[in-house]
Amino acid sequence: MAPAKELLQKLDSHYDNPLFKELYGNDNNVLKHQAERYKNLIEEFVKTHGIDDVMLFSSPGRTEIGGNHTDHQHGRVLAGAVNMDNIAVAAKNNSDIIKIKSAGYPEFTVNINNLALDKSKFYTSEALVKGICKRLTDLGFKIGGFTAHIHGNVLKGSGLSSSASFEVLIGTIISHLFNDGMLDPVENAKIGQWAENNYFGKPCGLMDQTACAVGGFITIDFKDPSKPVVKSVDFDFMKTGYTLVITDTGGDHANLNDEYASLPTEMKSVAKALGKEVMREVTHEEFIKAIPEIREKVGDRALLRAYHFLGDNERVAKQVTALESGNFNDFLEMVIESGYSSYMYNQNIYTSHDPKKQNVALGLALSEDILKGKGAWRVHGGGFAGTIQAFVPNELLDKYVNTLENVFGKGNCHKLFIRPKGSIKVEF
Repeated sequence: MAPAKELLQKLDSHYDNPLFKELYGNDNNVLKHQAERYKNLIEEFVKTHGIDDVMLFSSPGRTEIGGNHTDHQHGRVLAGAVNMDNIAVAAKNNSDIIKIKSAGYPEFTVNINNLALDKSKFYTSEALVKGICKRLTDLGFKIGGFTAHIHGNVLKGSGLSSSASFEVLIGTIISHLFNDGMLDPVENAKIGQWAENNYFGKPCGLMDQTACAVGGFITIDFKDPSKPVVKSVDFDFMKTGYTLVITDTGGDHANLNDEYASLPTEMKSVAKALGKEVMREVTHEEFIKAIPEIREKVGDRALLRAYHFLGDNERVAKQVTALESGNFNDFLEMVIESGYSSYMYNQNIYTSHDPKKQNVALGLALSEDILKGKGAWRVHGGGFAGTIQAFVPNELLDKYVNTLENVFGKGNCHKLFIRPKGSIKVEF
């Protein structure tokens, strides 16, 4: 804990501190803006609750970088934490009540004496916090009442995973307030996933929470989904001279459940035809050999989607090797290959029922027009609608953003970088 006045003074005089530069970059205007963001949250917290000793926290969003629709087939993924984050001011309140106020959302409370599952609270932040507390106690960690004010700029619907960022933020707060910061980042991620699966009512993998909790580039191998292998990738993105740009191309996700469901269903149908459960158990050679025998049974689209999995799953391992050996150009080539594979084989760039609307495809075409031979571009996340991802050389950044925002709207391009820190207590 630290006195609020002391933190406010440090934010005034040392907004360009080394930690802030790791979290938010080197632009002085951005650093000042972030300092003001923290100061406003601290002042609001102190004014509302009269509590002078507080802790500060930050939890990043995440971006999928390699392995498009590989996780549900027990494959590999490559992800990274980004510099958009959820921040919090928190303090113990010496009660059995957790009180949380998030900017733009209704305040809510959780009584830690009643952590039973309540399905009527599915899809609420209250359910997530209750589930996190339940899982922490099951694992032998301490919990207690606390008050927190949260401000988030992880964009909802952008594929940057605001919910996972929130989940591991809560785990980090409880870790530092009640457990001397002893909660391991990967364990924190697993707890967030458990809460989302069981108390929030949404099945999800572990990629989002792990990227937010660990920070930097990470790769996860889901070959044994009960024991995923998580590895940090040692690479400094800030030194590349590139900016990661996520562009919201528009489109409605509301009617896409069947499209999303068809991806794992069709991949698994190919695996089943070969006597396996998921595509991770199938080799490239036995897949190619079996095509004439199973083609009529599973259909060509299923075969193409399975082919995408086999390629993208291997590509993740090669991307990791490229980053670790400093071959950023090789990495970029594989980002493009992954994007082409998603387009041609996985077929998650536009919907089959409304082919006139091809927002993602148009964004990718514009990206290729500007970046071919100089950068990389691909679909981001689930696909069909929404966001694309591009690695843009800084000398082309203005041209790229202006071109895409001219088509998709001002403010729909988000300039990011891979931040090295995951969900942390912020100390200057």
